[in-house]
Amino acid sequence: MFKKLLSSTPLSLLLLGLLAACSAPAPTETGATETPSLSSYFPAPDTTKLQTGGVQMVAINTPKGKFNVWTKRIGNNPRLKLLLLNGGPGATHEYFECMESFLPREGVEIIYYDQLGCGNSDNPRDTSMWSLPRYVEEVEQVRQALKLDSSNFVLLGHSWGGILAAEYALKYQQHLKGLVISNMMMSIPDYGKYAEEVLAPQFKPEVLKEIRAIEARKDFQNPRYMELLLPNFYAEHILRRPPAEWPEPVNRSFAKMNQSLYVTMQGPSEFGVSGKLLNWNRVPDLPKLRVPVLSIGGKYDTMDPEHMRMVAQKVQHGTALICPNGSHMSFYDDQPTYMRGLIRWMKAVDRGEKKVKL
Repeated sequence: MFKKLLSSTPLSLLLLGLLAACSAPAPTETGATETPSLSSYFPAPDTTKLQTGGVQMVAINTPKGKFNVWTKRIGNNPRLKLLLLNGGPGATHEYFECMESFLPREGVEIIYYDQLGCGNSDNPRDTSMWSLPRYVEEVEQVRQALKLDSSNFVLLGHSWGGILAAEYALKYQQHLKGLVISNMMMSIPDYGKYAEEVLAPQFKPEVLKEIRAIEARKDFQNPRYMELLLPNFYAEHILRRPPAEWPEPVNRSFAKMNQSLYVTMQGPSEFGVSGKLLNWNRVPDLPKLRVPVLSIGGKYDTMDPEHMRMVAQKVQHGTALICPNGSHMSFYDDQPTYMRGLIRWMKAVDRGEKKVKL
């Protein structure tokens, strides 16, 4: 999980940061299920109806009334529809835009979706709405509105989105064709322990001491906090590029972070969870997952890559993909491995395979 970066970042760094988007050559997959033709994947528009470029607002019923969430479809594949759940909590779909360079050409339909309180969706500005069970019901309402089902519905959740995706699957897996848990451990206590015992000791002692002092004072708005985290933590474990070279979609997404949602669920610190997710742990329930599951991690991730391997072993039909050059956003800093593995797994699932070898 990650927090808002840009509010305390110098302007010069922000300007430099709007540079590189997804530019690595797209890996192609051979020998897999035949992809739709160009004309069927991008069908001619129905001129009898108003066209919106694939955007559909979905009305969501909540305990606090009705709200609208934003979705956008790219392509048309009746067999393979990938709904993306962003992380944060509180970021936007925009950091997933790199997938447009890889998945459409392989016939995978992409569906962007900003969760309530995020990006283009309504923001009720009510912290009681930031609840994991309520978000699960929101995803189910989105599924119904978009007419997704077990014949075509693949759900990918990244970071916080991985928690939401797992929680959704444990309640509604009968509607899924496949599940991708990307860069998220299935136990918050284990995540906190890994951050404390493995990640924190990698800092220089003087840097860690200063970070700890700021956290002890709960002075999280201090610009010095982010000055220390950017080069020593984010550039090592979130996205392994100098912050000035971070892809524009990432910067744009993080700039829109809903800080209320983030702090309510995660807490303000990067080295321990103190929000509503504090005791979340679904490891004992992983064997209940019957759908094909792809568990993705990175060698340098904030999430323990060995835990991600364990997830694939615990579920009934699991596959692990560990990106050797990747961190928390492996779809940027190890794109060839991430995208090739995701495409191969999705096409194998489309062929009816459950336990996929990559």
